[in-house]
Amino acid sequence: MTAPSPATRRRRDPERRERILTAAAELTARRGFHAIGMADIGAEAGIVGSGVYRHFENKDAILVALLDRVMGRLQDGAAAILAAGPDDRTTLSGLIRDHVRVAIEDRTVLAVYHREIHNLPEEDRRRLRRLQRHYLEDWVHVLAPLRPDLADGELRLAVHAAIGAVQSTLFFRSGLAPERLAELLDGMAHACLGVTPNPAPSVNGE
Repeated sequence: MTAPSPATRRRRDPERRERILTAAAELTARRGFHAIGMADIGAEAGIVGSGVYRHFENKDAILVALLDRVMGRLQDGAAAILAAGPDDRTTLSGLIRDHVRVAIEDRTVLAVYHREIHNLPEEDRRRLRRLQRHYLEDWVHVLAPLRPDLADGELRLAVHAAIGAVQSTLFFRSGLAPERLAELLDGMAHACLGVTPNPAPSVNGE
């Protein structure tokens, strides 16, 4: 049997890397970061332990990649919404709904972020915390014109409360259908901010 060419191996790499990250997220969510090893991650991903090292130098590098991915998804979503939002209320509702989507679709990785960020090397931990603060500030800047009655500290408290409401689903499995869960989280986050939700676009975009 002919061995795969280098080009073929390169094409497979992204898929294998994704399998490793998915396996690491699932294991970390179930057992905690310190309780798993590279061999455990490889077994969960269906890859021999040595194969994991072809993509990640060590377990810390896997955790950094996981947390970078979920933070990047939130930032990219926020940037697109801020750029396209026609007004503050529409933009704020967009930020809320994007965060709800990430919390539901990337629930495992986002839960790992909150439980395991303290285990990162200090430089990576500070970098991610800085990105997190910038993300929160985006919400504050959009909320401020909508809630002129709130002082600066009150705006930040409201934003933290809204995001906390959304992320409550990370640590509690309600058993609700995703559509109903998203609807409830959306309403709760808007209530925390004291802002009437902008109507969500219909499936047909009308």
